[in-house]
Amino acid sequence: MRKLLLLLLCWIFATATLQAQPQLPDIGKSTSHPRLLLLKGEEGAIQSAMQTNPVWKKMHGAILASCDELLSKPPVERIQIGRRLLDKSREALRRLFQLSYAWRMTGDKKYFDRAEQEMLAISRFSDWNPSHFLDVAEMTLAVSIGYDWLYNDLSESSRKIIRDAIVSKGLYPSVDPKWNSWLKAVNNWNQVCNTGMGFGALAVYEDHPEFAKQILERSISSIPYSMGEYKPDGAYPEGYGYWDYGTSFNVLFLSALDKVYHSDFGLGSIPGFLQTGSFFENMMAPSGKCFNWSDSGAGGSVTPALYWFAQKNKDLSLLWFDKGYLQTDDYKRFTNDRLIPAIMIWGATVNPDQITPPSYHLWKGQGANPVCMMRTSWTDPKALFVGFKVGSPSVNHGHMDIGSFIMEADGIRWAADFGMQDYESLESKGIQVFGRTQDAQRWSIFRINNKAHNTLTIDNQLQWVKGYAKIDKFSDNAGFMYALSDLSSVYQDQLTSLKRGVAIVDNRYVVVRDELQGTAKASTVRWTLLTSAKPTLKSDKILLEKEGKKLEIRISAPGSVKTRSWSTEPTTNYDAPNPGMSLVGFEFQLKPNRREAIEVLLVPQSAKGNHLKSGKELQKW
Repeated sequence: MRKLLLLLLCWIFATATLQAQPQLPDIGKSTSHPRLLLLKGEEGAIQSAMQTNPVWKKMHGAILASCDELLSKPPVERIQIGRRLLDKSREALRRLFQLSYAWRMTGDKKYFDRAEQEMLAISRFSDWNPSHFLDVAEMTLAVSIGYDWLYNDLSESSRKIIRDAIVSKGLYPSVDPKWNSWLKAVNNWNQVCNTGMGFGALAVYEDHPEFAKQILERSISSIPYSMGEYKPDGAYPEGYGYWDYGTSFNVLFLSALDKVYHSDFGLGSIPGFLQTGSFFENMMAPSGKCFNWSDSGAGGSVTPALYWFAQKNKDLSLLWFDKGYLQTDDYKRFTNDRLIPAIMIWGATVNPDQITPPSYHLWKGQGANPVCMMRTSWTDPKALFVGFKVGSPSVNHGHMDIGSFIMEADGIRWAADFGMQDYESLESKGIQVFGRTQDAQRWSIFRINNKAHNTLTIDNQLQWVKGYAKIDKFSDNAGFMYALSDLSSVYQDQLTSLKRGVAIVDNRYVVVRDELQGTAKASTVRWTLLTSAKPTLKSDKILLEKEGKKLEIRISAPGSVKTRSWSTEPTTNYDAPNPGMSLVGFEFQLKPNRREAIEVLLVPQSAKGNHLKSGKELQKW
């Protein structure tokens, strides 16, 4: 009783500073189980879709096959790695979502029994690791889906064990201020944790109506903190990988609310959110890899949440890359996605044959980490593609990559980004991964600072963490697609001013132009490009070659330019190895107070003709 009173006091403290909470109607016992995402009888629409479209029949079959593989495996165990139980929470979600789906769709008791066994084992864990609350959130989501979807056939004793675990190991820790700083966070933690708690509250509502209602009202009031980050155009500040994480959970929450209350209480109308599907799709390059800035990997795959956005926007072109992913015989790989059953809920009514490519070739988004992506074609795998990123290093999961870009042509990624390094590989060696001050240890990590990105470095210094740059001007003109940005604040005390423009010219080649002015002292300016191609350095250009294709980097810079390459091998005991990658570029001396321009042409072998436009000042773009 004393613990409960303490938690209630914590609850009052935790919610007092949130936005005004909505007064939700009482769903009482009128809303029976199952109530999460897929109501009773809605299985029929999925079954009908499988009969008419082989894509969804194959996806369904892959999920069942994945469940069959689970039947002989022991339940998830509570094995913590460093400060995280997260991999176990994610595996629990993968298993329980798929097993519960298999039970709902087939009625085969082997799936029911295995899901029940999993839930009972998880419910008996000592805790779900509230010190890293993402672990609790994903575990609560996992068990809540299983509890709700199996509810009508669970014994009362199993119900009680599982329900008590959802409440005591999931919901109660969320009202303790020691664990719930995510309530006012503006990043993926807010989205994931509010979703997990919301699902938990909906799952146990009839047994804890007042407490569950308060949790739901709190989540509806809290999640706009993170949803506000999509303003104004839908660009997500944490990049591709964390979009998939935070946004997918956010969509789960909105979908669950809509099923129970027939409303999302205005959350879906927060500016930028419904537009963010376009941001995510445009991050995909012709190679099938993403523009992997920030803490993101480069791989892409089917994304269930995109089907929700496609339905809400009535725009199947958002699924253009997903259509390509679905044209495979290997559907087993999709079952590694712990949310894959959601694609059957949000996407099974979509006919992939009706998906057409977008009609535009440039997408720009502002916000905390503005980006611009431009391409010459959606259908040609050899098309030119440029992704240009500005923003600020201070954003959650941010890198010192302001002004950086990636570039593809002829099916090759010539200008690349390392993306993230596994956190545990750093934290296990005592590295503080998530600092945001100028002297934070984060910036000592090789892959994260500006020296490893396709941008400028002045006198070997770091970019300024508190600096910020937006997309100042852009054009989608087919003959000269471009974006430009004033990067001056990111080079505070290093340069008086710096502007960078990146363009695709005549659908043939890329121009990167920098206009800069020095300070009162002379500076060494370093221009860098990361590549997996084999470089050959010349006096005024660099030749890249990969898979029989070639690209020429033509350099126009003041004074004596020295082309260079820099090692990507780790020099510390914590940096990851980077086999097959090279840093190439050049250096020159910038005289005191001098205004200069650097222009670099990235000319692929397929660029026809020798007439290349250059020398155009940024103000004339």
